[in-house]
Amino acid sequence: MTGRKKNHLPRHVAIIMDGNGRWAGSRGLSRVSGHQQGAKAVRSTVTACRERGIKVLTLYSFSSQNWSRPSIEVSALMSLLAEYVKLERRTILDNGIRLTTIGEIDRLPEAPRAALLQLIEDSSRNTDMTLCLALSYGGREELAAAVRALARRAALGDLNPETIDTAMLDRALWSAELGPVDLMIRTSGEYRISNFLLWGLAYAELYFVDRMWPDFDEAALDEALAAYAGRQRRFGNVV
Repeated sequence: MTGRKKNHLPRHVAIIMDGNGRWAGSRGLSRVSGHQQGAKAVRSTVTACRERGIKVLTLYSFSSQNWSRPSIEVSALMSLLAEYVKLERRTILDNGIRLTTIGEIDRLPEAPRAALLQLIEDSSRNTDMTLCLALSYGGREELAAAVRALARRAALGDLNPETIDTAMLDRALWSAELGPVDLMIRTSGEYRISNFLLWGLAYAELYFVDRMWPDFDEAALDEALAAYAGRQRRFGNVV
């Protein structure tokens, strides 16, 4: 990626980290082992994005629907989250990375939630890159929460419903501070967006790759960035 012009880089990259379970199954390993290997790919991808000058990286870490998975898998994922926050604390703080989250964080168990919130506070003044973990998150749930917030304001008389526009709805979203997604990457060969950042993906470039998330590395990231640099973004206009 060396030498690539900054204006060819996406500002906001969002990743659906899919395929941990299938990666493990193809090797005769448990799904938990797949998630553990996937955590290593998270570490390398965050570092690589920081080195390449990506300003915002959002990782679909745990969806609203993932709560319905077997309890042993959910528990393992929550333990991995707590471990990630502990192990990556120094890296995040020393590399100018600001950690944030979107989603229904109150649903997380106390231990990982407390560690997560502490690192969010401690890294809040960092400005080199924003790392957002989408946790207990769903795009439809985000939109519903934004609509409820605006409806409450209207019911109190603080807001005229006729003045609601796309900009106002945008500001009411959990993901408002992240800005629109420029490049969305999904691993594992699936061609779906799976309730991820439905509003923010409106004009995103979509990139699908066959390799499973545990096998996603710097070379795979650079291939995605090269594909993005070669596309012409029109945003509904004629160029």
